[in-house]
Amino acid sequence: MTKTQKSIIGGVTILSVMGIIAKLIGIFFRIPLSNIIGGEGIGTYQLVFPTYTLLLQISSAGIPVAVSRLVSEHIARKDPAGALRTFRIASRLLTALGVLSMLIMIFGSSLLSAMVADPETRLGYIAIAPSLWMVCTMSAYRGFLQGRQKMGPTAYSQVIEQLGKVFVALPLAALGASKGIAYGAAGALLGTSIVEGIALLYMMFVKRRSMPEFSRLEQAENTPSEATGKIIKKLVIIAIPITLSACIVPFAGQIDAAMIVNRLLTAGFDLPYSRNLYGLYSGIVIPLINVPTALSIAISLTLVPAISAASARGDRRTLRRNTNTGLRFAFLVGFPCGLGLGMLAQPIIEMLYGAYSFGEQIAAANLLHISAITIVLFTTVQATSSILQGLGRQYIPMYTLIAGVVVKITLNYFLVVNPDINIFGAPLSSVACYTVSMVPNIYFCMKYTKTKFDFIALIVKPILATLIMGAALYGGMKLIGTGTIATILLIILAVVVYLAAIIVTGAMPRSEVHLLPAGRKLEKLMLKLRIYKRAEDESDD
Repeated sequence: MTKTQKSIIGGVTILSVMGIIAKLIGIFFRIPLSNIIGGEGIGTYQLVFPTYTLLLQISSAGIPVAVSRLVSEHIARKDPAGALRTFRIASRLLTALGVLSMLIMIFGSSLLSAMVADPETRLGYIAIAPSLWMVCTMSAYRGFLQGRQKMGPTAYSQVIEQLGKVFVALPLAALGASKGIAYGAAGALLGTSIVEGIALLYMMFVKRRSMPEFSRLEQAENTPSEATGKIIKKLVIIAIPITLSACIVPFAGQIDAAMIVNRLLTAGFDLPYSRNLYGLYSGIVIPLINVPTALSIAISLTLVPAISAASARGDRRTLRRNTNTGLRFAFLVGFPCGLGLGMLAQPIIEMLYGAYSFGEQIAAANLLHISAITIVLFTTVQATSSILQGLGRQYIPMYTLIAGVVVKITLNYFLVVNPDINIFGAPLSSVACYTVSMVPNIYFCMKYTKTKFDFIALIVKPILATLIMGAALYGGMKLIGTGTIATILLIILAVVVYLAAIIVTGAMPRSEVHLLPAGRKLEKLMLKLRIYKRAEDESDD
């Protein structure tokens, strides 16, 4: 296995593990927050986020990827001075965008609260506004370190963000709740701003500590220094389509929020029931689906600099190898997460949301059954988009995602209004959305990297390993039943069986097993059990 492959797999592993931990902390953060500020407070809290997310995506989604790509290209060309100059210019640009976004949210808070028809949100918009500045600035540091294939700091900063919410946002929410709903929600949102500041300080510290190592990188002689304007132009050209792509899904989410309840009302359901159905989908199902998406985000963040570096060197062999590695990991992650979450939908809902009525739990579980299908689709879309972005073809995933969102909105309009389908039209439209985006993405990845799609390695073997896991999970459910302890044991069983299955089926080459969490121990155990013989060194072909 090459050094680049090890870097990709190692980066995916640490980002995946830390990302899932961060997502889980985020889910469990909502439970005490709900108890502190109540259902109405959570509603006020949630109403702030669509605008916040949209502004955050506009100001910071594309430039960090551009920084990561350009830094990796400069380093591949033995121009670390150019990489550092790119970071410094991007840092100033992102800080300016962050401050601008912060001011828009602060001074536009009255207008924004009127747009969501809830005056209680005004304080929330003001409280979370500083985090726009913090996150934008931090994104430059993340991009610089990711471009150097250092994924750990990004992963750890995500955990800091979520843990900080528990220890900072919850106390502030409790303090504010004593004065009313608006203050309770604003307290939680102010805590988010404070925590993002802490995460930014951490990233600044890590970057500064890594500079002695960076200064030892070889600098090619007679490398011209690029003008500031040229660097900004490069950043913008790369960032615009990525930013637009990142804004498409939040924008579609805002349309969903406005459309779904209205279409349910048109279908004949009353307002409280329609709100409840939408709340189950957006407040319970989507956060659960977002947990395994941490894995897809890990793949995408790792792929961009690796693909960019290989492309900059003109190394077609490494480019094809990295493309295959990225796609393989997308399917290795997507298939088991989708099947596992689908099979355990009811037990997981019961474990986490036992306070909800039985009917609400059943509805949420059924929504989760359908939504779980989107995991493999979304994971593949993320991976292929990153490959295309690394190749400088960032407009392609933007166009395919726009096509997918158009399909999603159209299907939502016609499906949700059907009383027999109602809220279930939302996850069905998401399945169609990511399918429409995924298929052409794969085609263009194969075309521009001149890589052959290995159906056996990428699809058949991961599906076989997933089916083995599914059989073990089904047997475990029949044997030990459900319940909190049983569900936790079933999740552990599924993970262990799947890790073993991908080795036995050859879905993951044995030379990569040791890079997995506890991979070396798993390999030793399987050797003792004589499930396979000791792996020989594998070819890089």
